[in-house]
Amino acid sequence: MVMNIVISLTSGSGNGSVKKILITGQDMSLFEITSILMALTAVFSFINYRFLHMPTTIGVMFISLLSSLGVVVFAWLGMDLGQKNIALLLSEIDFNQALLHGMLSFLLFAGAMHIKLDDLKSQKFVVTILATVGVLVSTFVVGALTWLMLGLLNIEISFIYCLLFGALISPTDPVAVIGILKTAGVTKSLETKIAGESLFNDGVGVVIFLIILELAVGGGDVTAGRVFILFMEEAAGGALLGFLVGFIAYHMLKRVDNYQVEIIITLALVMGSYAFADSIHTSGPISIVVAGLLIGNHGRAFAMSEKTRVRLDDFWELVDEILNATLFMMIGLEVLIMPFTPSLFFAGMAAILITLFARWVSAGGAVLFMSMFRTFSPGAVKILTWGGLRGGISVALALSIPAVPARSTIITITYIIVVFSIIVQGMTLGRLARKV
Repeated sequence: MVMNIVISLTSGSGNGSVKKILITGQDMSLFEITSILMALTAVFSFINYRFLHMPTTIGVMFISLLSSLGVVVFAWLGMDLGQKNIALLLSEIDFNQALLHGMLSFLLFAGAMHIKLDDLKSQKFVVTILATVGVLVSTFVVGALTWLMLGLLNIEISFIYCLLFGALISPTDPVAVIGILKTAGVTKSLETKIAGESLFNDGVGVVIFLIILELAVGGGDVTAGRVFILFMEEAAGGALLGFLVGFIAYHMLKRVDNYQVEIIITLALVMGSYAFADSIHTSGPISIVVAGLLIGNHGRAFAMSEKTRVRLDDFWELVDEILNATLFMMIGLEVLIMPFTPSLFFAGMAAILITLFARWVSAGGAVLFMSMFRTFSPGAVKILTWGGLRGGISVALALSIPAVPARSTIITITYIIVVFSIIVQGMTLGRLARKV
């Protein structure tokens, strides 16, 4: 079932047809492409489990990245290991479509199901400030400093596209955050803050991204009314839709005592609500998060037997692990089609520092303001800063930018930040949490 889900998501055509590409003289169907991805994910997962002992997502991405870099190095040495064919294969996978309009819905639902509403309510003000004002502040800090940094490196890019980069890199990635927090060992309150923020800041981040994109490409006038309407459509509309479909699914679950049927209902909830949200131009991620919170709390408590709870948790944990591993494996392979140059590499390394600084400013400002009304755990700002992980969503948003001169620069810098965030920050977050 999960494989069929992934298969339906990796076509770049967007029309549901089975697309074929020519690799090494043979036609490869979408099923064969997906089979290759799943086989690589399985092999990398095995190697990580047997030898590296990293968290699965980080280990799979690390091995995938090393494999890709190995292919590139051998190509530089004149030994062809099929780099062009692999790059052609990757170019046929629409990463933006696969993640933002498919895999993300399952991953968000699996993550939201395990967040307790009582815990989230106790952190609602911190989460709200981080997911709104924090994203906005970070967008402008990243945009301004990136524009100055690229100017010093003689990389020409307009200020508006630097702001666009700030908008796509500022929201923390719920897939990366929730996947890594499971093994990080942070306190429960900080885990709720970081995970809750990552689940809800997508709506704000997407609105800011779309507004700046409209300004950048000259697609229309951006007024205060337009911003308000766009925010209501994305955030408020998504939340309302998620509550409605979650409420319907909750009452269906309450009238059934068969775990197979109840799992099918949750699958239909995830796929149907996300597709419907896309069709009416509202936030699919927010609708899934709200529905997941409703099913994971009230649904789990009042609409399921103990047997169903266990089977449902096992099913969604399996879906989460498979899709997470596949997603991070794909991120590692993407290095083969990134337009790297020495100047872009140095720009990406500098952008890592800029992004961390912007995160420190936004998270520190929120904590400083909220400390007048409540107390925070020791080292809260450090962990919020280092735990603000970026992942596949940032890469997908960067790939959605139209073909403009600044596109390749933004994509490469974004990719470097994401790789650093997942591998370095993800691997050291637990150590930092124990230290503070």
